[in-house]
Amino acid sequence: MKIVLQKAKNASVAVDGSVVGKIAEGYVLLVGITHEDTEEQADQLANKLVKLRIWEDEDEKMNHSVIDHGGDILSISQFTLYANTKKGNRPSFTDAARPDVAEPLWHYFNNKLTSLGMTVETGVFGAMMDVSLTNIGPTTIILEA
Repeated sequence: MKIVLQKAKNASVAVDGSVVGKIAEGYVLLVGITHEDTEEQADQLANKLVKLRIWEDEDEKMNHSVIDHGGDILSISQFTLYANTKKGNRPSFTDAARPDVAEPLWHYFNNKLTSLGMTVETGVFGAMMDVSLTNIGPTTIILEA
């Protein structure tokens, strides 16, 4: 699994012009899944993500987790994180898991985040989505299993 995490002041995702997920403050997650990914890896990343200390404390040091600080999660499935651009000018997506594997694992990951106390909004798996956010910092971190 590969996750691009962006700390956001606000964020939303729309499908066909209708907002399907929206958060005030928290994390926007772009989640890519490959063939070998497992529920154990999803558990590890979810646990890491909620404990990651990237929110500022009173001394403006990154010392607080999203649990400490408060905030929600907007999770977007994104197979393009596994684009291979080594040959030619058109990316290959053969490293991305097929939808019948990726979708259940993405839902499992989101449910794990919920079980850890997070409020999770999502996009629509496989849909063409418009994602809007105001990045804080900007802070963008890549997590991989």
